[in-house]
Amino acid sequence: MCEVGTRPPLAAERGEPPGGAAAAAAERCRDMGEQPIFTTRAHVFQIDPSTKKNWVPASKQAVTVSYFYDSTRNSYRIISVDGAKVIINSTITPNMTFTKTSQKFGQWADSRANTVFGLGFPSEQQLTKFAEKFQEVKEAAKLARDRSQEKIETSSNHSQESGRETPSSTRASSVNGTDDEKASHGGPAEAHLKSENDKLKIALAQSSTNVKKWETELQTLRESNARLTTALQESAASIEHWKKQFSACKEENDQLRGKIEELEEQCNEINKEKERNAQLSRRLQELETELQDKELELEELRKQGEIIPQLMSECESVSQQLQAAEKKNKDLEERVRILRTEVEESKHRQTNLKTELKNFLDVLDGKIDELQDFRQGLSKLGVDN
Repeated sequence: MCEVGTRPPLAAERGEPPGGAAAAAAERCRDMGEQPIFTTRAHVFQIDPSTKKNWVPASKQAVTVSYFYDSTRNSYRIISVDGAKVIINSTITPNMTFTKTSQKFGQWADSRANTVFGLGFPSEQQLTKFAEKFQEVKEAAKLARDRSQEKIETSSNHSQESGRETPSSTRASSVNGTDDEKASHGGPAEAHLKSENDKLKIALAQSSTNVKKWETELQTLRESNARLTTALQESAASIEHWKKQFSACKEENDQLRGKIEELEEQCNEINKEKERNAQLSRRLQELETELQDKELELEELRKQGEIIPQLMSECESVSQQLQAAEKKNKDLEERVRILRTEVEESKHRQTNLKTELKNFLDVLDGKIDELQDFRQGLSKLGVDN
């Protein structure tokens, strides 16, 4: 049988091109009596020995996985080599079961290696072919075991028949011969029977040991399948929970985006209000300048009325103009007061809008931080899976 437990020499040490380690290992197995009966390519995984739940990649890429038959021992093995490292060396027993856990992934437990192997295939058809070959090899291993037990039982029955025939021959020799002849013929026969009985006892003890070992393997496989089923159910429930959380966060994010758009529109209105306030401020300055000019004009008219008494008639006309100017001045003052009130109200509204915008941005920053934490949790969950 090919010894795959030891490290095969590297390709450079053998003078082979890189990537030929698997082919060289298969060639050595054929030289030692094992023949490949089925070959495929898959990603190899092993169950995490600490958690017994998570899968640990045993190969960085898809590698060759082959079924080998050992004609000398009448046994079957699954062997896979990644470069110079043997990642699968599993002997198929009748108690093993290959389970399809998804459309492209399957697994089986090996109690002798104390691990669970998992294979990820490129397509569902390749997984189906591998599972069918596993069942075929398992049936062949069972048939070989049954034949071995039949041989043991046949040998035991033959030995018992020989034991029953020996006394009659011994009696015949004792009747027909002397005591010396009995000693010469009976001694070797008894020694032969004793040797055969010892061999049968050893074979029966080994058979009993093998039965106990197979029962232990079956119990281990059942426990492993139960743990894997529980882990799969927990993983599915966790994934469903995170999907609901993600949907809720997505809806909340959409609502926040709508709120941001509304605030942007409000900000645009604030900018327009600022422009109107600037225009009103410029208009107010113009009116103040015009008011100062009117006051200067009024002062000059008053001086003229005091200096030239004879121009009373003209003063009356000027007085009328003055009254008209004062009335206009009052109108202008009223307009200025109204404009100042509008400016103050606009500033107050602008201050309130800024306060609301700041509060919303604070809430938005908190939500964004929560979304980032949630995204990191989702990334960590994808890596674990």
